[in-house]
Amino acid sequence: MHLTHPHEAPAADQIDFNQFLAVDIRVGTVLTAEPYPEARKPAYKLSIDFGPGIGVKRSSAQITKHYTLEELVGRQVAAVVNFPPRQIGKFMSEVLTLGFPDADGEVVLFAPDQGVPNGARLF
Repeated sequence: MHLTHPHEAPAADQIDFNQFLAVDIRVGTVLTAEPYPEARKPAYKLSIDFGPGIGVKRSSAQITKHYTLEELVGRQVAAVVNFPPRQIGKFMSEVLTLGFPDADGEVVLFAPDQGVPNGARLF
């Protein structure tokens, strides 16, 4: 499930810097990408390597509109790594892969524009 907001919406309520620090957003490299035909909305199952501190985690991602399975493997992505795992159908999603909605509401991945070490934390 995604919480969507119109791009014209004003900024959310202010938060304390410590609240921002509580959200652990890391970069990882997609190791495998598989179809997830059982999902209610079109999605892929990803295995993402976040480096030695976090390891390999799995994520269900609704990114089928803009990405093929083949082009995802080897790509770096950003994800929240400290949410509790969430059951998505028969699949346990361990991290939330991050993206922005395009004009049609389809997910465009959020990722660094240059390679960074797996496990690097957003600041």
